[in-house]
Amino acid sequence: MDKKNCIVIAAGGTGGHVFPSISLANYLMKDYDIEIFTDERGTKYLNTHKNIKIKKITSSRVFSKNIIYFIIGIVKIFLSIILSIILLIKRKPKLIIGMGGYSSFPVCLSGFFLKIPVFIYENNLIIGRANKILLPFSKKILVSTNSIQGIDNKYKNKISHIGFLLRDNILGVKTTNLEITKSNLSILVIGGSQSAKVFGEQIPEVIEECIKKGIKFNVYQQCLEYQKKDIQNIYDKLEIKFELFTFCDDLSKYYQKSDIAITRCGASSMAELVNLRIPFVAVPLPSSIDNHQLKNAKYFNEKNYCFLLEQKFLLSKLLNILQAVHQDRNKLYSFKQKMSKHSDKESLMKAKQIIKDYFNGKI
Repeated sequence: MDKKNCIVIAAGGTGGHVFPSISLANYLMKDYDIEIFTDERGTKYLNTHKNIKIKKITSSRVFSKNIIYFIIGIVKIFLSIILSIILLIKRKPKLIIGMGGYSSFPVCLSGFFLKIPVFIYENNLIIGRANKILLPFSKKILVSTNSIQGIDNKYKNKISHIGFLLRDNILGVKTTNLEITKSNLSILVIGGSQSAKVFGEQIPEVIEECIKKGIKFNVYQQCLEYQKKDIQNIYDKLEIKFELFTFCDDLSKYYQKSDIAITRCGASSMAELVNLRIPFVAVPLPSSIDNHQLKNAKYFNEKNYCFLLEQKFLLSKLLNILQAVHQDRNKLYSFKQKMSKHSDKESLMKAKQIIKDYFNGKI
């Protein structure tokens, strides 16, 4: 393979965009010259990946009802397009892959202006706003599932279903076998790359109510730094086994010992749990753009992979769920059995094959 074929991967700054980008970059790196363009937020996740070239760009959302923020966003996008054009002219990529998020938009649009082919990848169940704008400028649309919403029929000939792009350290993780006789189930609480403040506020209360009913859990919980002391005090008093952590880009050690998870509903996070056969309670972020987290959660819930719990019912209904799975493990077994039919092990290989076909003139 010609190492001179340079590919730029453009990613928004949240973990849901950056982590699949890292996986794709590492998988393609042997055969292509790869560089990731992202914003300040994204560089924080990439700093530990010294093998990946990074370019930082400045961008902004433009979807604001506040006219001042809207104008500022337009100006920042314009400046980011100018910077992206300069960087792309210097880098001379043969292909740009947009991974979603508003920071990917100026890079992909600049590539189109420079006649550089653009692929986009969407891992959510509804196409993101940046990717939606880029549909007419894209040569290929890679999607995680055929159930994706929001793509007009006129673009369907561009679509290729590849599955969810998982972090490369995930597929080798060995998770627990669910034992009916196990006295204490282990719960993993994860709030996504931006954590979930409400989990730190409310889940300790639910665990406390479980203890009052004679139900004990081991708890591995992600929380915000300022919440750690208060949560630790609560769990210490409850005399349960627990571990608290802030953001962690390698959850392998927690996945290995977890029987059930409580999670936000980024598609990548839930896909990891499904591929590892870890049943979960999906709690969508109510303020997610276009309510995409609820759509993601409904997709996995309808496949019988998880419980779906709206945040407003977290305190009132999570206790019932945890009490039910403690008393009867069959529901968790049922989830695990359904999950065993799902696999994204070949998703990176499928993506690479499409890219190879493009360079070989088949697309």
